[in-house]
Amino acid sequence: MAQRDFYEILDVPRDATADQIKKAYRTLARKHHPDVNPGDKAAEAKFKEAQSAYDALSDPETRKRYDMFGHAGMQGGGGGPRESAQQWSASQAPPGFENIDFRQFFGGGAEAPEASGGMFDELLGRFGSGRGRRSGPRRGADLEATLSIPFATAILGGPTTIEFAREDGTRQSLEVRIPPGTDNGAKLRLKGRGGPGEANAPAGDLTITISVQTHAYFRRDGRDVLLDLPISIDEAVLGAKVDVPMLAGSTVSLNIPPGTSSGQKLRVRGKGVPAHGDKPEGDMFVITKIVVPRNVDEESRKLIQTFAEQNPMKPRENLW
Repeated sequence: MAQRDFYEILDVPRDATADQIKKAYRTLARKHHPDVNPGDKAAEAKFKEAQSAYDALSDPETRKRYDMFGHAGMQGGGGGPRESAQQWSASQAPPGFENIDFRQFFGGGAEAPEASGGMFDELLGRFGSGRGRRSGPRRGADLEATLSIPFATAILGGPTTIEFAREDGTRQSLEVRIPPGTDNGAKLRLKGRGGPGEANAPAGDLTITISVQTHAYFRRDGRDVLLDLPISIDEAVLGAKVDVPMLAGSTVSLNIPPGTSSGQKLRVRGKGVPAHGDKPEGDMFVITKIVVPRNVDEESRKLIQTFAEQNPMKPRENLW
């Protein structure tokens, strides 16, 4: 049976770029891979056909011979006397051909190409005698995923769930424990959670990039947590006790000293980022913000004026 044209197999023009050839091969390989179509002999044949076409067209020298001599150029360099597979591999095979890593397309679960004598043996092994031998143990592919977590989880730590795509396109849910004090953009590496290895080789790793959500009123400064606390004029002048929310969901009673100014920081010890490893615990700082009423009746205005006369202040003295 005559072999099909490699460009026709990949459905690319004869002047296709290397990127176009690679993209076309990836599309066909994903569609017809045996792992995706178990037991489907027709799909397996198309997969092998696409692999052979890619092997020939992905290497510039091999592609040049194929363009000049067609399939005859794959059997002895320019249509001359046919070389043995071993001779062809030693003299013509592109560097590193025997070690093509299928995980760049499928991850660790993909079938590795047979590695014996380069492309010539690959063609004979797949379409002829089938005597090619499998490659040795190959570590699974490393996977990457992004996880968005609430601000409180980033500060306090704790378990959460991530859903990510595996190399075969399926989605998997995995419980992840977030360390206390995780920064935005931090990367968590989970060993052995990537693609499966081949021939009893270890699985790859899963690297998770953390995205921390903003909070409505908490923010972070290193290992400390900051909170703006609105207070009234009378609370600032006379002092008061107010309930302040905590990240964990509870509240704490905070003493506002008499004469507190706007912008003053009040410390709540040990309520920032919890201690973790060799890193100490942080604190929570409550920053007071004095809120002034927009509308004041005439009697209150007179009282404020009397207050100002009896308690003269120069808040900007020596400021500039």
